[in-house]
Amino acid sequence: MPLVIALHSTAPAVLTGLGWALLAILFGSVVPYGVIWLGVRRGRLTDHHIGVREQRRMPLVYGLLSVLVGLAVLVVAGAPRPLIAMVVVMFAVLLIVTAINQVWKLSAHSAVASGSMSVLIIVFGLALIPSLAIVALVGWSRVRLGDHTVSQVVAGAVAGILIAVPTFVLLA
Repeated sequence: MPLVIALHSTAPAVLTGLGWALLAILFGSVVPYGVIWLGVRRGRLTDHHIGVREQRRMPLVYGLLSVLVGLAVLVVAGAPRPLIAMVVVMFAVLLIVTAINQVWKLSAHSAVASGSMSVLIIVFGLALIPSLAIVALVGWSRVRLGDHTVSQVVAGAVAGILIAVPTFVLLA
């Protein structure tokens, strides 16, 4: 998502868009995944899916902190407003999912998929509404893998939309 939004926001300056995207991806994906990878390597986490609820809190908190640092860097450096809005959406979705997952296993995958598709529809128009089928496929896969119930997937998808749409619209 940061790549798509950054490139769209800086068109036709592709290299500029790539630079902003790489910065957002570093703090929004690479660092958080690195924390999880290190946790698995050091034996603190059982797997990269963090299937054990008691192990989730710290990696999620580190992920939130990383996204916040990245957001601050993007704001100070003058990143395009839609990219900043997208990173705020990422932070907000992660924050709500983290909070809910302390007591109930909401599907983060569904929340991210529905939030992402919602932002794409806002940016590129209603012609992308069929892309919401991706959200259904993500949800189906989470249930099929036995990682979530249908209600956890639906709740995640609804949460993603309810968080992403107003946040992006207000900030972009």
